[in-house]
Amino acid sequence: MKKIGIIGSGIVARTLGNGFLKHGYEVMLGSRDLQKVAEWKEKGGPRAHTGNFEETAIYGDIIVLAVKGDVAADAIEMAGPQNLQWKTVIDTTNPIAAGAPENGVLKFFTNFEESLMEALQTRFPEVHFVKAFNSVGSAYMVDPVFSEKPTMFTCGNNDASKKETHDILTQFGWEIEDMGKDTAARAIEPLCMLWCIPGMLHGRWNHAFKLMKA
Repeated sequence: MKKIGIIGSGIVARTLGNGFLKHGYEVMLGSRDLQKVAEWKEKGGPRAHTGNFEETAIYGDIIVLAVKGDVAADAIEMAGPQNLQWKTVIDTTNPIAAGAPENGVLKFFTNFEESLMEALQTRFPEVHFVKAFNSVGSAYMVDPVFSEKPTMFTCGNNDASKKETHDILTQFGWEIEDMGKDTAARAIEPLCMLWCIPGMLHGRWNHAFKLMKA
């Protein structure tokens, strides 16, 4: 079973870290402040490890990028792009901009001509980014319980890396819809906006997307 390195230490990083531990993986959580992840490591047991971003990038056979969108490129630079060459990097990030939502709609710092994942892929061409986990709240990322199996939309340029990501999503209880190359992130990232509107307006955060087929 491949080792997982998670760049980030927030709620998404820790939730996915716990999910990987639950499903039998060895996991390293990467943080600039190891005190922030000390409790996670203690509770996680012998398969839970912590390190800085560079150590985490070296450790992981598969990497999860779980930081705020506006620092995603900086986090990769700190991890060392050379340590991520040819590796699958599951990109959970969203390009959320500063400023209050408007009528429940988050502001993005990207536009429909280039997504955040495309910008990362262009800047780091030897990294195999796959977009996933960006369109649902952390409470439902692992083993989600709904009336039907929810859909996770993914995209990326490397088929082998998408397969690795899809295998994980299947383990985590998701139906998968592969939307093609990184260009599709222009449509997938804004699903974060749509997912958040019921929460912003009505305090409802207990939902996920489902692609219905005839």
